[in-house]
Amino acid sequence: MTESETIAYDVVVLGAGPVGENVADRTRAAGLTTAVVESELVGGECSYWACMPSKALLRPVIARAEARRLPGLRQAVQGPLDAAAVFARRNWFTGDWTDDGQVDWLSGIGADFYRGHGRLTGPRTVTVGERVLTARHAVVVATGTRAVLPDLPGLAEVKPWTSREATSAQAVPGRLVVVGGGVVATEMATLYQALGAQVTVLVRGKGLLDRMEPFAGELVAESLTEAGADVRTGTSVRSVTRSDGTVVVVTDTGERIEADEILFAIGRAPRTDDIGLETVDLAPGSWLGVDDSLRVTGTDWLYAVGDVNHRALLTHQGKYQARVAGAAIAARATGTPPAQTGPWSVHAATADHQSVPQVVFTDPEAAAVGLSLAEAEQAGYRVRAVDVDMSSVAGAGLYAEGYKGRARMVVDLEEEILRGVTFVGPGVGELIHSATVAVVGQVPIARLWHAVPSYPTLSEVWLRLLEAFRDN
Repeated sequence: MTESETIAYDVVVLGAGPVGENVADRTRAAGLTTAVVESELVGGECSYWACMPSKALLRPVIARAEARRLPGLRQAVQGPLDAAAVFARRNWFTGDWTDDGQVDWLSGIGADFYRGHGRLTGPRTVTVGERVLTARHAVVVATGTRAVLPDLPGLAEVKPWTSREATSAQAVPGRLVVVGGGVVATEMATLYQALGAQVTVLVRGKGLLDRMEPFAGELVAESLTEAGADVRTGTSVRSVTRSDGTVVVVTDTGERIEADEILFAIGRAPRTDDIGLETVDLAPGSWLGVDDSLRVTGTDWLYAVGDVNHRALLTHQGKYQARVAGAAIAARATGTPPAQTGPWSVHAATADHQSVPQVVFTDPEAAAVGLSLAEAEQAGYRVRAVDVDMSSVAGAGLYAEGYKGRARMVVDLEEEILRGVTFVGPGVGELIHSATVAVVGQVPIARLWHAVPSYPTLSEVWLRLLEAFRDN
């Protein structure tokens, strides 16, 4: 293979995060030759700067919090966390930011890997350095997103943290300002407050986790405050400077806050600004609109999976899209369109629309699937919210002394199915798949009565929810 060769494949995947890896796995399993291009680490954001390192860091935090709620155990865990050991465990999960194992995995499925910056240079064509890769059937964009930073004068000189720095840090700052109220902001505030930092959270909006039911953010904010964090809502950042190592934040009210580091967790932008979209009449830096088979609108060969299509910025949902896209590409490669194109078929990412699950690994955990009450009402459904205090379940009392939590199901009153479910409380992340099955399967309320939860577990909250629906 020479530096100037043009190499033909059935499929070329641009981006080797978990989403790109899953597309390659599906197209290779279908017998299609596949090339994968990645400029950074195989495994992508999730493996090295997001899902895996953040959850590895948070697990000791959550385990200690839960242990402190159990008589007979709380006395044994009153000391501080060993931050060095917590970071070391995270380092192990990231492979110390090396991707040898994942590169070997790509080779093992029979995909060809090209390390370098890949760019579209025309229809069905990707150039990596001097190599030109052509695709007989599909080019798949799976380049993900990057953190957004605000347009503040001199911010680059401050060297602010984004999610990458927060999840890859090797030391705990004494004082940390977290700007934002979403998942990254709340999880990192939970983490660093527990590791010994003095955390100040600045939220421009009215509360935390504003894409969930309001009580989710309220309970997380209450817990952060009880842990010692300073949570300020309705607060924006006017300026940020750094002098002699100290970060100085000035808010919109003129208040001055000093810290050792500042983390901005205010949103994500698509990594599509320098991948050659202009060569195929698409706008650089844009989100890529797709149909339910993940094919980019207006093309018959370009697909966009994962964060870049802006349908659901979650690793598990991107991997779901990858499975759908792989099946659709394989079907079209045979010369026939996908046989199943309707909702919930193997070739349609139907769950992206109203059945997306998510877990926020704070203390307490917040987990939701489907529509919130407000979203369901905005969508025109006639619905009713059914709320239950999680502490009413025997399993909650056994799980932790003083258990605090809340559950809500949003019931479609015309079809008598669930449009959404939210749980907040310790350990509820493991409950959300049961809710996902109920929402995706559109299981009738009458049938859910026959799904008997085991006693005494947290899952018995389902019985309490059904009873509350019946009695009101």
